[in-house]
Amino acid sequence: MIRKPTPLFFEQGPHAVILLHAYSGSSNDMRLLARRLESENYTVLAPIFTGHATGDPADILTAGSPQQWWHDTQAAIQQLRDRGYQQIAIFGLSLGGLFATRALMEDPQLVGGGTIASPVIFRGQTNVPTAFIQMARETYRQAKIVGEEQDQKVAWLQDHLTAQLTAIQAFADTTATHLDRVTQPVFIAQGDADQMIDPRSGKWLAEAYPQDQVTFHEYAGAGHVLTVNSAHHALEQDLLTFLHLIFEK
Repeated sequence: MIRKPTPLFFEQGPHAVILLHAYSGSSNDMRLLARRLESENYTVLAPIFTGHATGDPADILTAGSPQQWWHDTQAAIQQLRDRGYQQIAIFGLSLGGLFATRALMEDPQLVGGGTIASPVIFRGQTNVPTAFIQMARETYRQAKIVGEEQDQKVAWLQDHLTAQLTAIQAFADTTATHLDRVTQPVFIAQGDADQMIDPRSGKWLAEAYPQDQVTFHEYAGAGHVLTVNSAHHALEQDLLTFLHLIFEK
């Protein structure tokens, strides 16, 4: 029996950090980073987007949507405020970065935040559709769904995936158009060997903000999921440095 991921909530100090996971990912994307922040006395919340980590990738397409995930993001912020946290920062990996950016835009009370390998400004290539189908096949294989049954399920996903990716793209484009409404300090991380999105994505986003507002880190030789790959130690340290700057001590 494979254990399904659950939201992470580590309560420590008065400064709280929300970590939003990637498309077709889960809070597991954020566990290493969350534990490192917890060890430095930060309270950390890593929710799971609706439709994700259920065991059936189809749920991402049927239960999930940019509007629903934006609602999930707002609910995470509210969850922390309901528990008395006032100093909150928000970051997201890939898809999660779109919602972290939108949150900074719409909620000036947030202290700061940013993106990790996130195509907020979308140009060039994306391997998201291919990766999604590969993930789906692996999920079905682990659930012993094989052969014709798996092929039918994957065919359904292929028929419906484009519509959701188009909706995500529209959400990203709207967000990118209004980056001037983000007034908080922004952290941007990007691997220069990213094979999921264009590795220049982080630089493009950094250039869209005033120079004194943004902290940009590029990780040599690192792929897409910076929170768990070869760059994760460096990312954790860079993020801690940024958090130390933005939170009132």
